[in-house]
Amino acid sequence: MITTAAPDFAAALPDGGRLMGLDVGTKTIGVAFCDAGWSFATPDKTIVRKKFSVDLDALKTLVAAHSITGIVVGLPLNMDGSDSPRTQSTRAFARNLAPLALPLLLWDERWSTAAVERAMIAADVSRAKRAERVDSAAAAFILQGAIDALVRG
Repeated sequence: MITTAAPDFAAALPDGGRLMGLDVGTKTIGVAFCDAGWSFATPDKTIVRKKFSVDLDALKTLVAAHSITGIVVGLPLNMDGSDSPRTQSTRAFARNLAPLALPLLLWDERWSTAAVERAMIAADVSRAKRAERVDSAAAAFILQGAIDALVRG
């Protein structure tokens, strides 16, 4: 099941559980996780993209290792809310995650990377460290937004 509606996603997860957030880029996939109570999201790793089958195997390993019950994927909409070629690519990526057999929420990520970059600059994180951490931090930002909406109902 793939949805853009938080209530539908929550209904597919009646017992809650740990969620994984993904910030899907053309070269990397930022990964984050949240606790089973949906309180806080934490950045984890960045997967360097290869062939999709290799990326899927890496995600399968993370799903099993962290007992993931659902996935939140950042959806890169245009500022006016319309789709772009990158949005369509992300939707295709999400459809290709079907072998994971988990509910999937596509979550608006329009400001995630910019917000994370600003926060890192304010924290005086070096440019090199920002480049290394921005994708997983953006995944955590996306996941936190989604779990906040899920908890609010």
